[in-house]
Formats: sequence, structure tokens, C-alpha cells
Amino acid sequence: MSVAPKSIAAPDRVAVRRALLSVSDKTGLIDLAAALAARGVELISTGGTAKAIAAAGLAVKDVSDVTGFPEIMDGRVKTLHPGVHGGLLGIRDDEGHAAAMAEHGIGAIDLLVVNLYPFQETVAKTSDWATAIENIDIGGPAMIRAAAKNHAYVAVLVDPAQYADLLAALEAGDGTTTLRLRKKLALAAYGRTATYDAAVSNWLADQLGEPNPHYRAIGGELVEVMRYGENPHQLAAFYRTGEKRFGVTTATQLQGKTLSYNNINDTDAAYELVAEFDPKRTAAVAIIKHANPCGVAEAKTLKDAYLKALACDPVSAFGGIVALNRTLDAEAAEEIVKIFTEVIIAPDATDEAKAIVAAKKNLRLLLAGGLPKPAEMGLTVKTVAGGFLAQTRDYGTVDDIDLEVKTRRQPTGGEEKDMAFAFRVVKHVKSNAIVFVKDGATVGIGAGQMSRVDSARIAVSKATEAAKAAGLDRPLTEGSVAASDAFFPFADGLETIVAAGATAVIQPGGSMRDNEVIEAADKAGIAMAFTGMRHFRH
Repeated sequence: MSVAPKSIAAPDRVAVRRALLSVSDKTGLIDLAAALAARGVELISTGGTAKAIAAAGLAVKDVSDVTGFPEIMDGRVKTLHPGVHGGLLGIRDDEGHAAAMAEHGIGAIDLLVVNLYPFQETVAKTSDWATAIENIDIGGPAMIRAAAKNHAYVAVLVDPAQYADLLAALEAGDGTTTLRLRKKLALAAYGRTATYDAAVSNWLADQLGEPNPHYRAIGGELVEVMRYGENPHQLAAFYRTGEKRFGVTTATQLQGKTLSYNNINDTDAAYELVAEFDPKRTAAVAIIKHANPCGVAEAKTLKDAYLKALACDPVSAFGGIVALNRTLDAEAAEEIVKIFTEVIIAPDATDEAKAIVAAKKNLRLLLAGGLPKPAEMGLTVKTVAGGFLAQTRDYGTVDDIDLEVKTRRQPTGGEEKDMAFAFRVVKHVKSNAIVFVKDGATVGIGAGQMSRVDSARIAVSKATEAAKAAGLDRPLTEGSVAASDAFFPFADGLETIVAAGATAVIQPGGSMRDNEVIEAADKAGIAMAFTGMRHFRH
């Protein structure tokens, strides 16, 4: 491995006299090429890019004229040649490099413009292995990495969004680029190739059914830099991966100020929860606060579902996130805007609903274009000191479970329906989690406690407070069902639920004391079913 002599300092300014352009995305190509040509920059190009530039009436030299070698193997080999890579990697102020370039007739390349084959877009459209493989770019990443390494002399562009800044820099620098600019472009270049390779490796892992490859890469494209993270002293940014899943990353924001870090986290939680409810079957609404639901309900209309969800915890709903599983209509919009709400997210919205929300200038309305699929596999990642944890998304749904009734009393049809509802919701509540449900709506939620009995007590307390707010004599937990995200380690959690008036319970089971818990349920005369599926959420 050769290393440039330490005595050679990178120049601050480098004139752009020769540029190589090879792009898959032709956006802005002709304007860029014309501006470079107007400055007297020699243009070199490949394949379709060269044809597009020539068709615009601009002088362009084919890369085969530079390499003295034709494109072969259906274009797989065209830029992998010393005539190209020597021009990108040569250290102009190194005598040995300069001599080698002169001896072999290698001209310096001052600007590289490359964007890559659309691999991610291709695999999103087809499952054909051969088609996907042919859309893995090789020459492009090789050139990008070479130019980025030699940023002391070469500027590299990997995205049409960079073209305007490059042209502005050339204008300000009389046709030159600064070292600082070239370093920033090198940073973007390596990030681009890393993200690209991550997409390819993760696709291969999925195709091969390999959940835990020896090396796991995660890549993303910047959506926006945020004012701050969870707290004002934390720096944060929002990145989009290649996963095509409806939600915040696919959403169009129609109005309101920029989403914060916490807004995005909470909105994602809300939309993933509400997607558990099939819009063809029922309208559903979820209200989220600090990534936990404070009310979820289903009904014939979104308006009714929202009002039922709001009744669960009207105090916590203030300043919350509202997610809907159907197109937002005017009737639901009129109710939602009556209290302060941070974000509304839905697959779509009617023109009337948009107009109603528009009157609240600080209320963000996001239209995601569809609903995520709860049972769809995917990857979730959590960082830890010095590494990260990766796991498949919690794709288990109550629809895939054959409930095993463990008590003498069988649940009624109405109880079974509410049990399924409760288990959909408890999956999205921070563990330890207890959820009370009655008539298709949450009536008490306890989340994130160190013991399950404490979560049960909080859920009962919340239900009692909501009943008082609604002017009711007794909490709605009476005659409800309850769900637990994991087994009851002791009977005390179940006894708290029974004391609150629940008549049926759904839980995973699996405790060493399951028999004690079943005995307590039988003694109380309630129905209890096991799912065999745990839903811890940390």
C-alpha cells in the first residue's frame, strides 16, 4: 500500500478543467453540463449520459476514447481502467505520480459526477434475482471512492441536489473549488456508497433468510436536521432508510411547523398502532403521548372512534398525536381540532378536512399515503454503548393466534372481541403494560412500570379519573376486559384487575405460577385466555 508523502500539502484551490459525468438519474444533468462547458471544462462521459449530453448539442468525449478500450460485458466494464482511476487518484504534486501520468498519457480528472444504479428502487418493484443483481453498481462506487480519497485534488458529486452548490462555488472561485468544499463532498460521497452497500447487503440477507449476518450495516439519507433531539442540549437529525413502509417517512406534511424529534417518534408509534386495525373492517383512532397510547378506539365512523378514544384519558390527550386508519373526514377533523393537538396522521384527507385543519396553523397534518402492514417483517435497531441491537419487527398479531382458554368460564362473544382489541393495543404500550377495554375502546392504560401490579393500579387509577371527568358514577373498567403484554408473575396483578371489575383477561402465559393465576381467575369467576405470544416493548 502506497501512502502520499507527508510533506505534500493539499492545495486550497483546484481549477476544474476536466470532468467525468456518469449518472443514472439525469435530473439537472444538462444544466450542469452546459454550465461546465461554458467555463471551458472538458466533458467526459459514458453510455446514456454521453448520449444525453451530445443530444443537447454539447461537446463530450466518450470514456472509451480516454481508456482506449471499448465498453464490454454489457457495460459492466467501462470505467474500471487506469485511464480513469489514474486520473482520479493521481497526486498531482507528487513527482512519481506526475511522471506515471505523463508516461501513460493519463489526464487528471478534477470533477467526478456520479449517481448510482437505482438498486433500492429496483428491488422495491421486482423480486427477480437477476434483475436485482444487474442493478448493483460497481464502477460507480469505485470511482466515487477513488475521487473521495483524492479529495485534495478532486471534487465529487453523488446527488443532483449538490449541483447548484458546486456551480455557485465555481462562480465564486473563478472556476476553482476549495479544499473545504472538496472535503465536505468527500464526506457525502463515502456516506452515499456506505448507504448503497448497506442496502445491497441487507437485501441479500433478506433473500437468503439470514437474520443475523456477520456484518450488519445500516444506512440512511438525511431528511432534515432538527432543532434538537429529545432535549434541547442534544443534536439530532432525521434519516430515511430504503425500507418502503408507510408512515412518517412517506408522509406529506401539509401544514404546521417542522416536526421535532419527539414528534416523529410519537407519530411513528401512533401510526404503527392504528394500523393494527383493518380499515376495511372498522374505523380506528389512536391518541399517543410520549410514545404510549392514552386512548384507542374503533367505531363505525372516525368521529365516533376519536370521541371514544379521547374519553379514555382526556387530560393526557392534550398536546398528543392523533393517528387514523382511514381518510380523515370533516366530521372527525372538527372534533380533533377542538383541543390542542400536535400532529394528525392519516392515509389521506378530504378537501373539507384539510380546510378545517388549516385553520389551526400550528397543527401538523401528515398524509402517509397508506398504512403499514402489522404482520410485515422488517428490522428495528437500538443503539447501545459501542454497538447496536438489531431484531425483526414485532410482526406478531392476534389474528394469527388460537386463544387457549385456561379457566372454567369461557369468554362471551363480546368479551372475545374486546380481548382481541386489547391485545392489539397492549403490543404498542411500553412494558410492563396493562390495558382495559370495553366495547371497542380503551378505558384504562398502565404503562412502563417496574412491576405489573403497579401498571394495573395505574390503569385503574386512570380509568377512575376518566370516569369522574365524564360525570360517571363508576369507572368503565367495570364489565371490561384486560390485556397484559406478558405473563403475570404473581396473582396480585390479576387480582387488581378483577377488583376493578374486569370480567375477562388475555395474557401470554408462561409463568412458573400460571396455575396460581388460573386458580385466582376461577375463584373470581372470570374468563382468561393465553396467547403464547409476548409483546414486551422497551
